[in-house]
Amino acid sequence: MKKDVIFELYKKPQTVFSFKELSILFPDLTYQSLKNKIQYALRANKLKNPRKGFYAKDNFNPYELANKIYSPSYISLESILQSEGLIFQADRTITAISYLTREIEIDGRKIFYRKIKNEILLNKEGIIEKDYFFSAIKERAFLDSVFLYKNYHFDNLEPLDWNKVSNLKKIYKSKILENRVNEYYQIYKNEHV
Repeated sequence: MKKDVIFELYKKPQTVFSFKELSILFPDLTYQSLKNKIQYALRANKLKNPRKGFYAKDNFNPYELANKIYSPSYISLESILQSEGLIFQADRTITAISYLTREIEIDGRKIFYRKIKNEILLNKEGIIEKDYFFSAIKERAFLDSVFLYKNYHFDNLEPLDWNKVSNLKKIYKSKILENRVNEYYQIYKNEHV
């Protein structure tokens, strides 16, 4: 049975695929046959090739791509803080936590990965999967920022659930982080007296 690779891909909810994922999705195709079909799809503008080894639908999710380029990783820091209203400065850079520090640019958009210890990176508390990428909840993004940056400025601490912050901070195993979190909590309390 001959499959239309592009039709099958567009039926899937994911928007980004590595070549390895494609070979798993189409096990009946040889390496060369799959490669030829992908090359044809690229020439026909039915797929994009945003980065070597990755193929995407026209309106692909850049967070999904960022997650797949360096894995394991999750979207955090400014990307989440901005979307959740903890910081106000607008920036299109995608920020992620990963096993390395790296900055790349794809289609004019920067993706910035910050390295964190593996025991923190691999701990799934405060990480959710949505739309085929992993993302920190706002409290985890807050803690990532406090852990990685010495004096981070937050515009608005109101959205945080301080009980969640308290529960999540144990995964960092850092007295310095705990002290910084306590300082931010005091600032929050003083603003809400």
